[in-house]
Amino acid sequence: MLEKLYRPAVALLLSLGLSSAALAEPPLKIGTTAAFAIPLEAAVEEAHKQGLEVKLIEFSDWIAPNVSLNSGDIDVNYFQHIPFLENAKAAAGFDLVPYAPGIINNVGLYSKRYKRFADLPDGASVAIANDPINSGRGLQLLAKAGLISLKPGVGYKATEADIVDNPKKLKIIQVEAVQLVRAYDDADLVQGYPAYIRLANSFDATSALLFDGLENKEYVIQFVIRPQSKDDPRLARFVDIYQHSPAVRAALDKAHGSLYQAGWEG
Repeated sequence: MLEKLYRPAVALLLSLGLSSAALAEPPLKIGTTAAFAIPLEAAVEEAHKQGLEVKLIEFSDWIAPNVSLNSGDIDVNYFQHIPFLENAKAAAGFDLVPYAPGIINNVGLYSKRYKRFADLPDGASVAIANDPINSGRGLQLLAKAGLISLKPGVGYKATEADIVDNPKKLKIIQVEAVQLVRAYDDADLVQGYPAYIRLANSFDATSALLFDGLENKEYVIQFVIRPQSKDDPRLARFVDIYQHSPAVRAALDKAHGSLYQAGWEG
């Protein structure tokens, strides 16, 4: 009797364009942070139109997305570049790998008080990120600006101990990266992330005295997974939508303006 009732129901659903595989397929769970959520929402909507159900989970910090992924609570996360991932793996023993590239964002040096680096006074306060990787990116920016010199070859692993020259005797203050936008009012110079600046809507994200450029491919944001998920067809479908959907590209342009580049194109 149950089989007789089941067959017409399946036939009806198939007539609506849904395959039996799609009916049994659980939603793909993606973890992210606020800076990347809006374009991902556009991708989720486009995926739904194509019969792929995706659940977007937004985290408020840069630790929980990897904890949740490593424990299997989500299928993939999208918020970090490879240096950040490698540091997190070394610190916590996560078994996670990059799956596919997303976008790369500019990071800049901003000042509410000064229009030129030359105008910074001796002893000026500079706020940079406090995590080991993004603080290195901030120090690289200061070196690019000519404000400090670093030991040769340290790259994104630079720490304050690698500063070999600081002629203006800058006072470097380390702040949680997502809170740097709030330091704009207090510090003389601040490392800024345009996506978070736009979310805060407190000053012009394009007004940096200097951007770090898009040539640093190590900073491309990655879709990150557990190794056993590498052949999940849902991942391939969703990444293809994110990378090639005109609706997603429009959402990226709206969210990031000109301050990003598609990491899969370069």
